[in-house]
Amino acid sequence: MNYTDIFLLAVALSVDACIVSFSYGLCITTKKRLSSFLLAITTGIFQAVMPILGYLFADVIKTFIEPYSKWIVFLIFMYLGVTFIIESMKNEPAKKLCVTVPALFLVGVATSIDAFSAGITLLLTGSPLLSSVLLIGLITFIDSLIGFWSAYGLKLFNKRLFEIAGGVILIFLAVKSLL
Repeated sequence: MNYTDIFLLAVALSVDACIVSFSYGLCITTKKRLSSFLLAITTGIFQAVMPILGYLFADVIKTFIEPYSKWIVFLIFMYLGVTFIIESMKNEPAKKLCVTVPALFLVGVATSIDAFSAGITLLLTGSPLLSSVLLIGLITFIDSLIGFWSAYGLKLFNKRLFEIAGGVILIFLAVKSLL
């Protein structure tokens, strides 16, 4: 693949991270800068690491993960989406929704499973691994920030509705992962 192809691959892989960050941007009320940065760095790192794993362990890991990858993504996004909706129904401040290490891990895994397959593609096409994963990670980092802050700009509207919308978006991603 040439660098234009790798750039387009990076943009395609970063869409889930952008959407998840958008969902968080709708809901986060405290520690906005830190939360947006943590989401962006986590999704960027996971998107960069998964192609490396796919590249290095294509035959071994593919056999174990591939049959379950849709269900893994489904369960993670469903859990996060339902959590968003439940939190929106509480009369407490939404600070429990701030990004935590377990939530970051789940977001990182759920948004990067398809990047594992991209690593296999990089191997099969003879693409340069280091520059490819750096570009994928950087594009994902930027798209995640864009998603978070574009959603945060919509906060002038009813917060509870956006928390529910964020949850619905994640549930939609969960269902979409099974198709």
